[in-house]
Amino acid sequence: MAEHGATPAGGAGAPGRTALAGVARRSGPGHLVRGFGMWRRRPGLMLLGLVPAVAVLLVLLAAFVVLLVVIGDLVGWATPFVDDSSVTVRRVVRVTVALAVLAGFVVLAAATFVSLTLLVGDPFYARIWRETEAALGGPVPESEVGLLRSLGDGVALVVLGLATTVGVVLVGLVPVVGTLTALAGGFCLSAWFLAGELLGRPLEARGLDGHARSRLLRGHRLQVLGFGLSVQACFLVPLGAVLVMPAAVVGATTLARDLVEA
Repeated sequence: MAEHGATPAGGAGAPGRTALAGVARRSGPGHLVRGFGMWRRRPGLMLLGLVPAVAVLLVLLAAFVVLLVVIGDLVGWATPFVDDSSVTVRRVVRVTVALAVLAGFVVLAAATFVSLTLLVGDPFYARIWRETEAALGGPVPESEVGLLRSLGDGVALVVLGLATTVGVVLVGLVPVVGTLTALAGGFCLSAWFLAGELLGRPLEARGLDGHARSRLLRGHRLQVLGFGLSVQACFLVPLGAVLVMPAAVVGATTLARDLVEA
């Protein structure tokens, strides 16, 4: 009698835990975790994705070093109106402008890194994408992403990145609060652009044009932004931008399939 009335230990909570695990797996960050899982299954394939990421990162780092070297002269040239002010005022204004410019560069670099890396490493990432689609099961989408369309999307992302950079610099000119707001807002905006760029290939391969992709992403804002923020957060870790790119391509592929099926 006791056997029929008793509930197995942990049995009541098991379905709930399974459901929560499924939700977490399909969340934005969960798709990036699934992407990292590909390193265990296909390490050789994932290593291919490091090559273009390293090349682009070195170029951006070189540009940042140059900016650091000239930032003092650049800010001094841009703020002649404080030359006759007190030392304190002059220092506060120029440090604020310098931080705003550096924050803007970081936003621009984050917004363009993925676009440039995907463009430079298209053959590598196309292979990773196809292998991921095959591993997920079902037919691999056959629609090809044309070179001109890829270039157009890349240019569009760069333009958006530049516009965001200008906005970040302007907001960052407000002392203290403006700089923090610019960094936080720029981080979120660049994460959204980043996710959109990563999702471009798997969604376009399913026949979705730019307008259709935009509608789909806006309909799943939290999931898409969560994915972008998790990838962006990895960029903050030394060499994270390089190591995360192959996993981000895999994660974007699984996320794209979930969004379309939803």
